[in-house]
Amino acid sequence: MTAGAAVTAAAFLDEAHVECASAIARWTRDHLLQREEPRADEEARREARALVGELGSAGWFSAIARQDLRTLSLVRDAVAAASPLADAVLALQALGGTPIVLAGSARQRDEWLAPIVGGRAMAAFAMTEPDAGSDVAAMHTAARRDGADWVLDGEKHLISNAGLADVYVVFAVTSPGEGSRGISAFLVPADARGLAFAGAQTMAAAHPLGRLRFDGCRVGGDALLGEVNRGFTLGMTTLDRLRPTVGAAACGMAARALDEAIARAATRRQFGRPLGDLQIIREKLGRMATELQASRLLVYYAAWLKDRGADRITVEAAMAKSYATEAAQRIIDDAVQIMGGAGVLLGNPVERLYRAVRALRIYEGATEVQRLIVGAALLKDGAEV
Repeated sequence: MTAGAAVTAAAFLDEAHVECASAIARWTRDHLLQREEPRADEEARREARALVGELGSAGWFSAIARQDLRTLSLVRDAVAAASPLADAVLALQALGGTPIVLAGSARQRDEWLAPIVGGRAMAAFAMTEPDAGSDVAAMHTAARRDGADWVLDGEKHLISNAGLADVYVVFAVTSPGEGSRGISAFLVPADARGLAFAGAQTMAAAHPLGRLRFDGCRVGGDALLGEVNRGFTLGMTTLDRLRPTVGAAACGMAARALDEAIARAATRRQFGRPLGDLQIIREKLGRMATELQASRLLVYYAAWLKDRGADRITVEAAMAKSYATEAAQRIIDDAVQIMGGAGVLLGNPVERLYRAVRALRIYEGATEVQRLIVGAALLKDGAEV
């Protein structure tokens, strides 16, 4: 699965990336592929906590500190193919760690970055609210100064690792009425007074998710991450960088589904012959493989651009994320169809992927928003992007 990524993206990879692809492929086979999927939220939370330690101690979060997007993409590609929950853990460490890399003070880096990268601290990214999803500027959670401290009030929901994380990157309004220009970011430890886990929100796929409540949550002045009123820019820059890795996770899920579909088509007999002899099955497999190849080229091109020093990859990241996640949904759906009744049985790999892939088309910027970004760039800069 990851070897396929390295072959497809060879033009965008260095030798070290190819070696990483082989190493993560071996590790996922040995440590992830045979793990049972948790059935209940509490079980998923325990498993996520175990996974963060295992991934961290194995060194698979190290690319976060280096901001090596190609390595991070290769790791997510392989991990997502073996365990969507493990990929979610990896994604949240990146979402929590990247803002610290980009804007953290020396003290914040010393306190939080090394534990996050080492898997000793679990991170979360708290931006979404009941009335502020894609429209981030509509958030209501507010932070006000009180002497040397900051006091936060408000609510966040659909927060991955809510109630489980050791530290949250929290976005809050610091200049009301200024829209996106009045939002700041804060590092809030889980034990901060006034921060409460307000309940789990259960997804179809195993994934720790929930609500947070800030009720006079007091943090020190050194909790501010970056500059006052620059939180929106920090958040968008973080998402910009990490969107190609979401596409990589989608590729990993799609690759696993394609592998399962090929194996089924080669071994399942229908009407006295292998399923794969049917032209309609061959057409499906051909289309699935083509879309996977195209997705990986978009993903690793965007990551390569950033790794070689591009200031921003907004359009390339939007294309990679939107195309790869939509294609993965189609590929996995086709795999379910090829599997037939077995494909909808609980515990079948493609059934698990079918539940897991859906969220990728929404989180870190819904497909429709990504296409708006591309369209706006076309209108601003002309036909060439």
